[in-house]
Amino acid sequence: MTPTPFAATLLTWADASLRDLPWRRTRDPWAVLVAETMLQQTQVSRVIPKWTAFLEEFRTPEQCAAAPVADVIRYWAGLGYNRRAVNLHRAAAAIAEGHDGTVPADLVALMALPGVGPYTARAVLAFAFEADVAPIDTNIGRVLARVHGRSLTAREAQSLADSLVPGDHPWLWNQGVMELGALVCEKRAPACGECPVRAHCNWQGEGADPAAGSAGVSTPQSRFEGSDRQLRGRLVDAVRAADVPVADLRNVLEIEDLEHAERTLAGLLDDGLLAVEADRISLGR
Repeated sequence: MTPTPFAATLLTWADASLRDLPWRRTRDPWAVLVAETMLQQTQVSRVIPKWTAFLEEFRTPEQCAAAPVADVIRYWAGLGYNRRAVNLHRAAAAIAEGHDGTVPADLVALMALPGVGPYTARAVLAFAFEADVAPIDTNIGRVLARVHGRSLTAREAQSLADSLVPGDHPWLWNQGVMELGALVCEKRAPACGECPVRAHCNWQGEGADPAAGSAGVSTPQSRFEGSDRQLRGRLVDAVRAADVPVADLRNVLEIEDLEHAERTLAGLLDDGLLAVEADRISLGR
């Protein structure tokens, strides 16, 4: 695989094929950070209206930080993984207090923000600041492994991704690789015959899939029905509607096991999603 022809082909395809997603129309780092946080394990179609509404209410990190965390959790309804809402609120506070309200354009500083890991930090740099860096999400990781022809370690995947980023078009390149994984190089039914970079791919749909177990590629999630994730979401959703008496905890969770119910509540209290005062459960404060 020679990077220059591969990059040129992908850039041409991306320039004509990227979906018109709202966060692709902005270079505001706060808006990009919000989008990338929402998009973690959540479908694009669900994120679009939530992202728009969230930014209408919390236009800057300072506005988000100044609001009660309960307000942020309410605006997060429908996105799942509610802990991300608390982390985003904490990140906004860190930006407001430690960076004069400006999202930092530095990898180390971004990764020091609550809830911001290597992918999100690099995504903000690439998509907001158009920096010459390569984020790796599950779509990008899948493309890299298949094009390379074998499973990659985290170090190999990052090194390969970094080596491929064309310095003059980092935003389009990274969006293009991500879009290729989302629309063409899909997990279960890759459209290899329609792939614009097929000539540069060392897999082309033949033999064992090198993306299986490769760095950055997500693994199947555990069953949701009956899981602790379901119970946590059920309780947070109930409290979003109205405070819940502690005495009603098992009824709200729809379980008989008091110890399990209390353990679920304790986890949400530790995460800052909920609070208890006067024997009533409310959203975090």
